[in-house]
Amino acid sequence: MNLPHSLDRVITIRAPRDLVFSFFTDDAKWAAWWGAGSTIDPKVGGRVYIKHPGNVEVTGEILEIRRPDELVFTYGFASGMPIPHGASRVSIALETVGDSTRLKLTHAFADVPVRDQFVQGWRYQLSLFSNAVLNALHADVESRIDGWFRAWTETSDAARKATLGAIASDAVSFRDKYSATDGVDDLSTHIGAAQKFMPGMRLERRGPARHCQGTAIADWTAMGADGTQLGTGSNVFVLGGDTKISAVTGIWG
Repeated sequence: MNLPHSLDRVITIRAPRDLVFSFFTDDAKWAAWWGAGSTIDPKVGGRVYIKHPGNVEVTGEILEIRRPDELVFTYGFASGMPIPHGASRVSIALETVGDSTRLKLTHAFADVPVRDQFVQGWRYQLSLFSNAVLNALHADVESRIDGWFRAWTETSDAARKATLGAIASDAVSFRDKYSATDGVDDLSTHIGAAQKFMPGMRLERRGPARHCQGTAIADWTAMGADGTQLGTGSNVFVLGGDTKISAVTGIWG
C-alpha cells in the first residue's frame, strides 16, 4: 500500500503509559473517546470499528500491536468516502516522559487533499482521548481535594505531613494572597502558623470540583471556630501522572 502523504500530531498526557495504552485494548475505553458502539479486538488481524456521531462508520484492521508501545491499524469508511476500507494507515506510538506519556500519531494517506481533511479531526479526537484517560486517572479527585482542605485543620505537624503526603507530591507548591510555599515541610509549617493567627479556622469545599485534563478547580468557604464565614474563594489544583497534587493556587473572593 503506497501511502506517501501523512499528518503527524504529538501530545503529552500526564498519565502512566500503561493506562494510556489500555484505551486501545478495551471496548469500553475505546468507545469513551470514539463514541458509543465503537469496538476494538486488540490483536494482529483484529477488527477496529469506530462509530462517529450521525452513524458514520469507520472500519479497519490491526496491523501491529506492541503493549504498551505501539498500535498500527488501517482506517477507512464503510461508505467508501472519503477513504475506502483499508486505504489509509494510523500509527500511534507511546513514550514515557517523567510521569507523563508522549503520544505520537501518524496518519498516512495516498492523497494530499484527503489528508488535509483530517488535520482538525485528529486535533479534536486526541483531545477527547486525553480527556478520557485523565478522567479515568483522576476519578477520585474530590477525595484528594477534601484531603487538602482537611490538612488545614490538623493541629499536629506530623498529622499534617501525613495527610499531605498521601495526596500531594513532596515538592508541592502553594500560592495565594498570603502564601508562597514550596514542598510539604514548608507548607505544613505555614499551615501551623496560619492556625496561630486564625485558631479554629477550617476550609470547606463548596459544590463539586471541576476537572479537565489534570487540572481541577474547587470553590471553598473559610469558616471560623464560631461558625462565622471568614471568606470564600477557589483553588486551582494541578495533578501529576502519579495522581498526586503538584501545585495549588488559591484565589480569594
